[in-house]
Amino acid sequence: MPQIKPTRSELIKLQRRIKLSKTGYNILKKKRDGLVMNLFGMVKDAKEAQETLEENYEIAKKYLGMTIAFEGEIAVASCALIKKGTPEFHLDNKNIMGVQVPTISDLSFKKGINERGYSIISTSSKIDETVEQYEKVLEYVAKAVEAESTLKKVLNEIEITRRRVNALESKIIPKLESQKKFIDFRLEELERENKFRLKMIKDKKSKKTLVNIT
Repeated sequence: MPQIKPTRSELIKLQRRIKLSKTGYNILKKKRDGLVMNLFGMVKDAKEAQETLEENYEIAKKYLGMTIAFEGEIAVASCALIKKGTPEFHLDNKNIMGVQVPTISDLSFKKGINERGYSIISTSSKIDETVEQYEKVLEYVAKAVEAESTLKKVLNEIEITRRRVNALESKIIPKLESQKKFIDFRLEELERENKFRLKMIKDKKSKKTLVNIT
């Protein structure tokens, strides 16, 4: 047992720390359980987002293959090189039980035919259809990234919270309660010693009084 002062003030401090630790334990446990409950939906969302991305990517590749066969590889490559514009989106955060997770909104991947940079006269509609498919893929990439990032952040927070809960449950609270028990025991001992001492003093006084009387 470490050096602990067996005093009333130290006992009061320990009682407060135990109460605070138990309150923190209950809050963290509820947070962990709440995050785990939310996790199932997040796993489903991330899986669906990934599957949708893969499906649309396969569709886009088929469109590209048909366009290359129709237009020629050089023509398609030329259109890809001169395509202008940078995808735009708004990145923000939302709070899930104290965890800040990313949200992507205001996606602006789609461009009008006249905004794509290549000539609509010298190219066929196959080019436009292929571009539209890859614009869809970019949107699904953003959604998949958002879902996966959210999932990773929540999983990380669950692990951190789990460790804190375990530390409070198996180490911190038992240690504090052991210290409290030690102080309670020492204070009871001291109280018994004081009572015994007072009784001895009282008995001596009583004997002295009887001697004086006789």
